[in-house]
Amino acid sequence: MPDIASTRYEQYDAPLFKAKMRELCGGCEVLYQNANADAAKQQQQATSALAQGAKVIVIDPVDSAAAASIVRLAQARKATVIAYDRPIPAAKADFYVSFDNEKLGQMIGQSLVDKLKGSKAQGGLLQVNGSPTDAAAALIKKGVHSAVDPSGFKLLAEYDTPGWEPAKAQEWVTGQISKFHTQIAGVAAANDGTGGASIAAFKASGVDVPPVTGNDAELAAVQRVVSGDQYNTISKPIKIVAEAAAVAAYDFVQGKKPQGNTTLFDTPSQLFVPTVVTQQNVKDVVKAGGALEPKQVCTGVYAQACTKLGIQ
Repeated sequence: MPDIASTRYEQYDAPLFKAKMRELCGGCEVLYQNANADAAKQQQQATSALAQGAKVIVIDPVDSAAAASIVRLAQARKATVIAYDRPIPAAKADFYVSFDNEKLGQMIGQSLVDKLKGSKAQGGLLQVNGSPTDAAAALIKKGVHSAVDPSGFKLLAEYDTPGWEPAKAQEWVTGQISKFHTQIAGVAAANDGTGGASIAAFKASGVDVPPVTGNDAELAAVQRVVSGDQYNTISKPIKIVAEAAAVAAYDFVQGKKPQGNTTLFDTPSQLFVPTVVTQQNVKDVVKAGGALEPKQVCTGVYAQACTKLGIQ
């Protein structure tokens, strides 16, 4: 996995992948590493895994371009490569598993545009994109533009956030607040980390928070949606992609080729469609037996808001 800045990888992706592999193949061993946003470290981790005899490499790249060398190295050693979450355009992996990132970006942007038009908001938009080294971030960015560009709302400024780091996104948004102040009608943020950072920037500047988007349905973000601080997030049940990647890995171990539902960057791919989450449907995500349960979300200051939204 690529980093620890996004809490999902340690909390959900890795444990869910491991659990599914145990179910499928009790004799298979999973060697897990997190590169902590260091592409060189991820290269070393992959090399180490191959040296230990890994037959399949499942990689969510820190740097999509740099990861091409990992694909080539693995395939030269007769191992197969599954690109996970983020594609690797410069080298043909054996399989790609993800949610449809371009569609996801379009959904983020369109949801925000619809909200602003519905409230007859005035002003323009900020667009806070993901990492410039992440090919999935580029797809999300393209999708957001497809909704924002024809919307009639002026794009005041946009920013590619190095390493998806919330602190850098917050610093940039703070600068834009100083520049545009009350002209900002909304913020199209590419994930919950950058969305939360954008909200923090407005609050620290003493400016009313406009509608801000997100993506990943992280616990803190869903709580912000419940409380009204964040307009939306994107529910991508990680269980779906983690288990799909495990099934594909097991197929490769058995000498089978997994079947995707499309092709992306000349790579057989299995892409899933996510769901936009706002206050209107958050109770469908926060429920008993779901990825996030009411006892996790509706704590302390969020309890009253949960009750108001029918979350029990």
